[in-house]
Amino acid sequence: MKREILVNATPRETRVAILEDGQLVELLVDRPDARRMVGDVYLGKVEAVLPGIQAAFVNIGTEKSAFLHAADVVVEDAPVSDDEDDDEDEAGDDAANGSAGGGRRGRREVRPIQDLLKRGQDILVQITKEPISTKGPRVTAQVSLAGRFLVYMPFASKVGVSRKIDERSERQRLRAMVSEMLPEDVGGVIIRTVSEDATRETFERELNTLINNWKRIKRKTQFTRAPALVHRETNVTRGLVRDLFSAKVEGVTVDSRQVFNEITEYLTGIAPELVERVKLYEDTVPLFDKADIETEIRDLFKRRCDLPSGGYLIIEPTEALVSIDVNSGRFTGTGKRDPEKTILKTNTEAAREIARQLRLRDVGGIIVCDFIDMETQGNRDKVIHELRTHLGRDRARTKAHAVSDLGLVEMTRQRVRQSHWQSMTESCPTCSGTGRVFTPETIVRRTERAVRRMAAEGRREPVILRLHPEVALHVLEQEHDFVKRLEKLAGFPLELRDDPLLRPDEMKLVMRGAQRDVTQQYALA
Repeated sequence: MKREILVNATPRETRVAILEDGQLVELLVDRPDARRMVGDVYLGKVEAVLPGIQAAFVNIGTEKSAFLHAADVVVEDAPVSDDEDDDEDEAGDDAANGSAGGGRRGRREVRPIQDLLKRGQDILVQITKEPISTKGPRVTAQVSLAGRFLVYMPFASKVGVSRKIDERSERQRLRAMVSEMLPEDVGGVIIRTVSEDATRETFERELNTLINNWKRIKRKTQFTRAPALVHRETNVTRGLVRDLFSAKVEGVTVDSRQVFNEITEYLTGIAPELVERVKLYEDTVPLFDKADIETEIRDLFKRRCDLPSGGYLIIEPTEALVSIDVNSGRFTGTGKRDPEKTILKTNTEAAREIARQLRLRDVGGIIVCDFIDMETQGNRDKVIHELRTHLGRDRARTKAHAVSDLGLVEMTRQRVRQSHWQSMTESCPTCSGTGRVFTPETIVRRTERAVRRMAAEGRREPVILRLHPEVALHVLEQEHDFVKRLEKLAGFPLELRDDPLLRPDEMKLVMRGAQRDVTQQYALA
């Protein structure tokens, strides 16, 4: 599989595109007004301890207080299992996805939150999940610092190896090498996937750097008043190069001289053999236009996503979950002779595209995929295998359950920040994010009910009915006697006016003499 990284950088925005076999599969966007926070370390102050949910809220200086669960609090004397499987920690993979501190540290006894923290206490925490919607950030006190080859965890005590290093002998060699050089009582480390060819000197140099970074953070907390930021994670471009750029990547193309120099300078210190794979793009045609991916980026905000055979997906984000509906569309395949084969082909294509769209849109949380119903269990197994295979390329942790009898696949995807849909769009002021507005007929009936309420109260002053031009046109064309009929019913004069400043589903009732708006009083429904 050919993998490339494209970096489009301007003073106000940096976009990073990851391509696999020439197809866009991942997009990262970083802006000064929406800087990525995962990995940042704060000195916070405990605002509230809630035994009922075994969690605390910590003030770290953000708009909403951070959420800290009891399982993420450092317990110095808590016993930790030495189970070999727990050594294969996921923290290295978390770091590659921009997460930090979220990996398991072994099976640790969780003590009651009220025994660990008290209100007003200062505590060092690291963001593992950015604020999403109405929720504040999630944090952990089990800080981890990611390097290119190692993830250093000051509060751990073991040497783990990334699960993605499969060969047992190589795992043992790396673990033995790093364990030998790790000083006593300084914490633990995770050996990352790209470390297979790293030398002892490389490990020692990075380990010393990470330990010194931790000492610097600790020193800073002694002279800092909470809440305060004490360590900022590296920017998106440098972080991606650190976590993803390896011999398996064909190259990195950058259209900014400044960013190009930053990347080459960074690589010279950690992986000089990769410097020649970094290219500066200086063509007059924009880089993303040249790669023909700008259209794909615009399309990732659409509900509909077309499949090669003619089928399509409908992707609908909701408050609780993301629903994905698979439709055959105009694809009929072999028609009546073998409908099951047609359905299998559409569902297989959909499984591949769903995995790509989840990465591309950075969708997280609970996801429900409604595949076209399949008759045989064998075909269901083929579809879920195809889905899991392509999800395996995702840097975020995912889990997909088997296809149900209804053709549904329930799955989860690690969510550490808002999706592109959440961060780069806002709710429509007209429809309030529903995507629907009331029809002119509905607004006319609502107006009629409001006038009836005024009449019931005995009002007799003339009233001006202000409606959106489309609604007013509906009245003139479809209900030309509306005003006269309503005047007769109400017993006072009415005047219809169109108002282009109103929303399509908005109306106003204004007392003509005093020019007083009484809409809120009478337009209840």
